[in-house]
Amino acid sequence: MKQIRIGTCIPGTQAEAWLPHMIQAGFECAAINFHMSLEGTDLKEHAARIKDLLDGTDVYVSTLGYYCNPLMYEEHKETLKQVIQAAPFYGAANVGTFAGAFEGEPVEAALPKFKEVFSELAAVAEDNGVKLVIENCPMGGTWRHTTCNIGFNPKAWEQMFDLVPSEALGLEWEPGHQQIH
Repeated sequence: MKQIRIGTCIPGTQAEAWLPHMIQAGFECAAINFHMSLEGTDLKEHAARIKDLLDGTDVYVSTLGYYCNPLMYEEHKETLKQVIQAAPFYGAANVGTFAGAFEGEPVEAALPKFKEVFSELAAVAEDNGVKLVIENCPMGGTWRHTTCNIGFNPKAWEQMFDLVPSEALGLEWEPGHQQIH
């Protein structure tokens, strides 16, 4: 049986400063995350520096995250594609994100756009050998009034995965976020 690795989330812009401390503290893996922007980070160069820091350790990058709203903002979708394509440079098997939403609208309003956008993104993930995983954080939204993520509820997951039946699309389930809305 595989053991669960003990990991931590690290802000992408702070990864180089934080990783040595996380290695020393005994973490076995890390998720490197960006929220709504890469903040000017060149992912290929960043990945090389991160790999240098991890060289000689058993610590690895499990997930490269870009938490955004790719349904409402074309630039978020395009940046998410870049993140998916960069994940292999980090050795990350997963790319974490939000499912997106139409802010202030119910979950159902976003489902047709979700199918369009995530069918395309799942194909990019397949082409790059990574899994695109949706975090279940409601980000202050509810079923009838979403913010930037419709992927926070089991009913929504079922609908989303029925619309985009790709093996490259999955769930990043954070127990602390789970609520029924």
